Amino acid sequence: MSEYQNVNKPKAAAACGWNFIVLMSRQGKIRLSEFFSSYTESQKKRILRDIAGDVLPRQAKMCNIIEKGEYKFVYRRYASLYFIVGAPAEMNELIVLEQIHLFVEALDGYFNSVCELDLVFSLHKSLMILFEMFIGGMLCESNRREVLQKIVEAEEMVEQMTKPGEDTSSQLDDGLSFQEQFQLGRKPGARGPRGGR
Repeated sequence: MSEYQNVNKPKAAAACGWNFIVLMSRQGKIRLSEFFSSYTESQKKRILRDIAGDVLPRQAKMCNIIEKGEYKFVYRRYASLYFIVGAPAEMNELIVLEQIHLFVEALDGYFNSVCELDLVFSLHKSLMILFEMFIGGMLCESNRREVLQKIVEAEEMVEQMTKPGEDTSSQLDDGLSFQEQFQLGRKPGARGPRGGR
C-alpha cells in the first residue's frame, strides 16, 4: 500500500476533489496547510517533507506536476509562495491549476494583492476564504465576488457579537485547530486579552 494511499475514500469520490493544499514559502516555511482527506500525523509529515524535497528545488521552466504514486502534486508559484495541491492521479491537472488560480484571485481580492505576510498574520481569514470556496477538497463556489461577500458578512456578524474591548480575533479561533492558533501566535484555547475562558 502506498504511503499516500487513503483507504477511507472511495475511488469515485477521490477523483472529484483535492486531498490537501499547502502554501509554502521558497525557504520551506509552511504558511497554510489543510488536509481534506484523513491522514495520520506521520503521513502528513511525510507529505510535507516530500513537497519540500520535490517542489522547492525545481526550476521555473519545469513542469508544475509531480506524480507520486496514486497522487500527484500540482503547484503554481506566485511571487515567493508555492501553492501546492495534492490531487488524485485521475484528476485533470489543468482544472487543478485553474482552481489554484481562483483561490489566489480570491485572496488577492480580499487582501488587495496578497503577500506572504498576509497569510502569516491573517491565517484565519485565508482559511475562511479557502473553506468558503472548497468543501471537502471540492470546489463549491467559484464566483470570487460571492466568496468575498460571504467573508465580509461573517466579519460583520463577528463584529456585532463582540463585546466592547474584546479581541475580535479570539471569536474566530473557535474554528481553528491548535496548530493554526499556534501559527497565529496565540495560546491554543486562550480567550480574550487575559487568556482566560
